[in-house]
Amino acid sequence: MISTQTFTRLGKSLKGVMLGSAVAFSIGMAALPQQAQADETCMSPYMAKIVGQEDYVYVWTLGAVGVGDEQDKLVTIAANPSDKDYGNVINSISVGGRNEAHHSGFTDDRKYLWAGGLDTNKIFIFDVHTNPSKPTLHKTIENFVADSGGVVGPHTTYAMPGSMMISGLSNNKDHGGRTALVEYTNAGDFVATHWMPTDENLNGAKKSGQFADGYGYDIRVLPRRNMMVTSSFTGWNNYMMDFGKLVGDAEAMKRMGNTVVIWDLHTKQPKKILDVPGAPLELRCAWGADKNYCFTTTALTSRIWLIYEDDKGEWQAKDVAAIGDASKIPLPVDISISSNDQTLWVNTFMDGKTRQFDISNPHAPKQVFEQVIGKQVNMVSSSWDGTRLYYTSSLLANWDKKGENQDQYLRAFDWDGKKLTPTFDLDFIKLGLGFPHQMRFGSNALYAKAPSKSVDAIIASLSK
Repeated sequence: MISTQTFTRLGKSLKGVMLGSAVAFSIGMAALPQQAQADETCMSPYMAKIVGQEDYVYVWTLGAVGVGDEQDKLVTIAANPSDKDYGNVINSISVGGRNEAHHSGFTDDRKYLWAGGLDTNKIFIFDVHTNPSKPTLHKTIENFVADSGGVVGPHTTYAMPGSMMISGLSNNKDHGGRTALVEYTNAGDFVATHWMPTDENLNGAKKSGQFADGYGYDIRVLPRRNMMVTSSFTGWNNYMMDFGKLVGDAEAMKRMGNTVVIWDLHTKQPKKILDVPGAPLELRCAWGADKNYCFTTTALTSRIWLIYEDDKGEWQAKDVAAIGDASKIPLPVDISISSNDQTLWVNTFMDGKTRQFDISNPHAPKQVFEQVIGKQVNMVSSSWDGTRLYYTSSLLANWDKKGENQDQYLRAFDWDGKKLTPTFDLDFIKLGLGFPHQMRFGSNALYAKAPSKSVDAIIASLSK
């Protein structure tokens, strides 16, 4: 669908030619929300998509002792340069207590934002459509563990048609890494639990290598291939431990995920377990209609892995590139694929760097850019056109750097294909907000909240 802005520019060049038809079309466009597929390139293909300028960045933020009200909160920042409040916090809603705020995701209609707590297992559902500039807390799911039959640590909240698929990180029996996917309706009603395959219960999956650990982390789908893919991390015992203590605990370091699982999307049955040793975290799948592959990175070994469908229709995993010097533990965290499938942004937490890789040949990524963003960096979110990038700093409350290395921020940049130019920088500690983790974009146009132009105004703009 052509955007209202694009049509207006076209109308100006026509100087009034076919003015009557143009006016009718513009009025119709003003009344409709923009159309669908995803917002940042990491989002579900079932979702509405922002292809133009985002109006807001929603940041799911960890409460911190001694910082503001010390509660987890959803923070809203004005992100449109035309907004008088551009680059500033315009709303903040606290949820009570500290829950280890981590990841969030919209429902397929983008009316609600689900945000999970890895420690308390609460899921907070925010209304972002009634007033996109001031979200409100709509509902809290407090019985996630009981609903799911023992899943702990709601991580990725991923939009399916009319439902949300949530990946767990742990379980309530031993607080280790064995876990499941949990499905809810958009209204917040439990649907089903889909346990990760293990050596004891492969649940019909084919074990293609050494591991069937049952661990979970992220989720993505390729609907046209009837494929869902999940990655793996670690359990509550580890992710709630102090990072220095964890790294020094040889037994704890063994309890990390080493698998990516290929699922039948429609039946939610695991089909194949792929060995991807070293804790494969975020998954990002290609957007092109003929590109049947996804990327992940391994936190412990600092590698980029390609998950791809071979010529025989079999899904495979392949180590395709290095990320920095693994001996220095750069710790790759968030990644972001471009909408044209040509580049991949990779953040490394410990050295605070963002790196860009040329993935035009997905089997041989090549690093083409790197820059330090802060003393630590975690999440990266890109606009659909790739010209705006946003970075946040917090990984986990007990893993973030402390003392003089403490660095908690949202930093925004313009990207021209060669350099990052800062646009605004928010210090979340000085603002009393806490530790910023995941970002999601908001837009007035998605809910037809933008003021409608009168016929006279449209005629005037088209005839200039």
